[in-house]
Amino acid sequence: MTLYFDGGARPNPGRMEIAVVTGGRSHIRDDVGAGDNCTAEWLALRYAAEIALAAGAQDVLFVGDARTIVEQALGRWACRSAQLQPHLDAYRRAVAAIPRVHVRHVRRSKNLAGYALARRYPRG
Repeated sequence: MTLYFDGGARPNPGRMEIAVVTGGRSHIRDDVGAGDNCTAEWLALRYAAEIALAAGAQDVLFVGDARTIVEQALGRWACRSAQLQPHLDAYRRAVAAIPRVHVRHVRRSKNLAGYALARRYPRG
């Protein structure tokens, strides 16, 4: 199961929104609280894990464009933020129930969840 995730805050910091795209379907949550872009990205990855678990997925690929979040989720970069550490911990607990978990970084232009959020705001 492949899940694209993205989150953002408008303005940054500000009102957060998150999106997950899987199987051609967009799952969007508006106004998930106040915070910054990194917090929103973590919330999006956690939402993607929630969707994967609900689907009973056994082999999951999470795809996102936030390099810091991807590298921390992979365990290659330390999470030094006391604000973000609880999100990393919650993500790890969630995916522990999934036998095969992969996380991949892509450019923003390749992130389907980013498109799902962006198309909600017409360009002026």
